[in-house]
Amino acid sequence: MLTWEATGVGSHPGDDHLEALRVVFGEVPGLPYLPELPARGVGADLVGRTAGLLVDLPVEVQPSGWRLAGRPGRDHQRAVDHLRRDLDGLEEVGDGYVGPLKLQVCGPWTLAGAIELRHGDKVLSDPGAVRDLAASLAQGVADHCAEVRRRMPGVTDLVLQLDEPGLPGVLNGTVPTASGFGRLLAAEEWRVEESLRAFPDVVVHCCAPSVPYALLRRAGVRAVSTDASLIRRRDEEPIGELVEAGVGLFLGVVPATDTRLPRSSAVARPALELWRRLGFAPEELAGKIVLTPACGLAGASPGYARSALAACRKAAQVIKDDPARDLQE
Repeated sequence: MLTWEATGVGSHPGDDHLEALRVVFGEVPGLPYLPELPARGVGADLVGRTAGLLVDLPVEVQPSGWRLAGRPGRDHQRAVDHLRRDLDGLEEVGDGYVGPLKLQVCGPWTLAGAIELRHGDKVLSDPGAVRDLAASLAQGVADHCAEVRRRMPGVTDLVLQLDEPGLPGVLNGTVPTASGFGRLLAAEEWRVEESLRAFPDVVVHCCAPSVPYALLRRAGVRAVSTDASLIRRRDEEPIGELVEAGVGLFLGVVPATDTRLPRSSAVARPALELWRRLGFAPEELAGKIVLTPACGLAGASPGYARSALAACRKAAQVIKDDPARDLQE
C-alpha cells in the first residue's frame, strides 16, 4: 500500500536550486523530493550527478562523455559540489519537515551504458566492470542516504528512485558502442535482477517504451515509474501481475514540457482507465498508484514545472475522492 498520491520524477528547469526546492515542497508536499537541475552544467546532469556518488571510481568528462579516471579531478569535484549545495538547500528549505522524502539517482544499467572505461568501450561492454560499478554505486547511494537522514532527521520514509531510461536498450542489445558503429550485446535478465536487488525497496523509473515489468517484479522493487502514454495493451498483463504482487505504480499523466493542461479529471483519466482495464476495484486505486509528470521537467519552463506538479496533486485528489464516479464518465 502506498501512502503518497503525487510527486515529481526528478529534474527541474533553471539553475536556482532553492527555488526548485520551494516549488517541490509547496506543490507535492505528500512526497517531496530533491530536484536535479541539469542546466547548471557539468556534474549536474543525471549521469554526472550520480557518478559523483561512486566509491573509488572517479570520473571525468571527455569529448565523448563521462569516463572513468585514474583519480578525482575537476569534473568529479564539480559533481560533488553541486550535490553538496543541493543538500545544503534541502536542509534550509526542509527545516522542520516531517514526512517522506524521495531521492533520485541514475540506475546501474543506464549508468553502465553511459560511462566509458578508462581505455576501452563503455562499462556495459565488460560484465566484471558492470559488477564493480553496481557495487560502487550501491555503497555510494547508501552513504548518500545516510547523509540525507543526518541532515533531515524528520524524514520518516526515505524513498530511493533509480532512473533507468536505458534499461530496455540494455536488455534488447540496442545500446551503441563508444564508437557508435556497433551495438553492445544484450545483458542477461538474471544479471539485471541480481544487480537491482543490491538496492532494496526502490522505485525504478523508466520513461522509455518496453519497460521490463516482469523483470522488475521479480527483482523485488517497491514501485515502477513509467509514462502512461507509452503503456500498450501487451503491457497490461505484466502490470496487473505487478499490482497483484503488491508493487506500486508511479504513473506519468502530465506532459513533461509546456502545454495547456486540462482539468483535473482529464489528467486523472489515464490512471482511471488503466485501472478499469486491469479489472481492479476502484476504491483500491488511491493506495496503488502515484501520479507524476511523464518524465523529468528539465525541458519545461519554471512556471509550467510548478503547474505540472500542481496538476498531478489535484488529479490525485480526484482519484481519492470518488474514482468510481469518474470511471463512469
